Formats: sequence, structure tokens, C-alpha cells
Amino acid sequence: MGASTGAKLSGMQKQVLGLYRGFLRAARTKSPEERRQIESIVSAEFRRNSKLVDRKNFIYIEYLLRRGGVGVCMMSNAWKEEQHPAFISFISSFLNANSFRLNFVPIAPDFILNCGASVAFMFVTNWDCSDTSPVFGRVQKLKEQFANLYVVVALPTKEQNDSFVHSYFRYGMVLGRPMFVLVQDLEMGFEKILKIAHARGVCKRQDAVSKMKAEREGSMQQIDAFLSVVTSIPGIDNHDANALNQAIGSIEAIAKASKELILENTDLSADKAETISRFLRDPKFYLSPKII
Repeated sequence: MGASTGAKLSGMQKQVLGLYRGFLRAARTKSPEERRQIESIVSAEFRRNSKLVDRKNFIYIEYLLRRGGVGVCMMSNAWKEEQHPAFISFISSFLNANSFRLNFVPIAPDFILNCGASVAFMFVTNWDCSDTSPVFGRVQKLKEQFANLYVVVALPTKEQNDSFVHSYFRYGMVLGRPMFVLVQDLEMGFEKILKIAHARGVCKRQDAVSKMKAEREGSMQQIDAFLSVVTSIPGIDNHDANALNQAIGSIEAIAKASKELILENTDLSADKAETISRFLRDPKFYLSPKII
């Protein structure tokens, strides 16, 4: 930050230097994480900007200093009108306790949170088992508009959970594109939203997004390998494989699952459940000439 190294500074440069130093002095009273964030912005801006003031970054730093905040939450006006006032009050209090500023704006997703990285959220608080198409139609539109999209769905009952699983595959969703987060109550859902937004912000500040992308690509390759293995079982298609992955888990878990467990947790037929159970556990069955 030592900018005055012999060369004479202009009036504007002196003003910028004084402003940056003021920011750094004020940052000493903040938490270590907030202080690091402010110092990082200030030092980077000063190195690259000795003549002009970047107003956008100054406004953001001023907000951090005055409010002690770490992020901004934008809530859709339309979504707000559909919720109970008590839940909106909970969200407002929860955001305030976590140093987030809340704005009500006309946006396409239900929420956009930013604490270093911008993340969009769709929050389904009232799952209607009899009318699921609007939800997935909206998901398809939003995932084309937002690279970082998460869909949080509150499913407090088994009936709603079963309805979601059935609809997920009926509307051709692909695992992880976008990521769905299933919760049992509304408060838990919003807590998940804040945790995801914070995690994305931390990752970006630590320059770990590229690593996350690599891990996600690896995860998708694992999913593709899983689908390839399970659909090699006679009579089992992609829908069946996805249902097994969601409800049972890994190939090892499926191999240990009984026919009854498969029937109870998926929409597979009794014949398919029998085939899977025997194919993965009975060598005489999978080596039989009948299925080669």
C-alpha cells in the first residue's frame, strides 16, 4: 500500500490513497474474515487503479464497514406475496443475524444471494402433488438463465416426497443439473439457501471454483458410469437406474437391497425388482444363457 515512493502524486491520487487508507483503518474493528475481504479489495483496487476511483467497489466496501455485513439477499416480490408473513419475518431476522441485507425486487428466481459470488435459488414451499408441471417448467427456464441455480423443495410428508421423486423423472430432470435440495420444513430450507450462498462465496474468494467444476465433472462421470452399469441389467432403463440411485444409492447398496426394499422405495415393477435383486447377488442367474 506504500504508493508515495518519490513520484509526486496528483490531487486525485492523494484523494484515492487517503480514502483507501481510511478504509483499512476502519477495517481493523471488523472480524478477521470481514477484514481480510476488505483488505483484499482495497489492495487489489489500489494496485490497478491509481487515477480513477472504482465507485462500485467503494460502495461495496462502505457497505461492509457501515453495516458489518457480508452479503446481500434479493427476494422476489412475487414469491414474497405467496408466503405467510411469519415466514418472511423469520427470513428477515435470520438474514440480519447473519449480516445479510435484504432487498425486495422483481426478479425471475425466488432469491439471488451474493456474498462474493452470485447464486440464484428457486424455493418451492408448497408442493402440490396434483399439479407439478409448473414447477419443472419453471426450473427448465431458470436453468437456461442462471449458471448457478439451486432448487430447494420443502417436502414434509412421505406422499409429497414420493410425488416429487416420480415427477422428477417424469419431466426428464438430469441429476445435478440443476441441483435439487430437499428439506422437511421451510426454516431448514432457507438455512440451506444461506449455507449454499456462503459456501459459494468462500469458494470464489479462495479461487476454488475451478476445483469445484472439476469435482462436479468427476461426479457426473461417476453418474454416467453408474447408469451404464445398471442399465446393462436386462429390462432396466435410465428411468429405473435414476430411481435406484435416488432411493437406494450406490451399486453396492443396490446389490444388498432386497426385492421388498426396492419395491417399497421406487416405482419399479415386481419383475424388475426381482431381476435386479437376483442379477447382482446370484451368479447362477447372471451367468445363465437366458439373459446373455
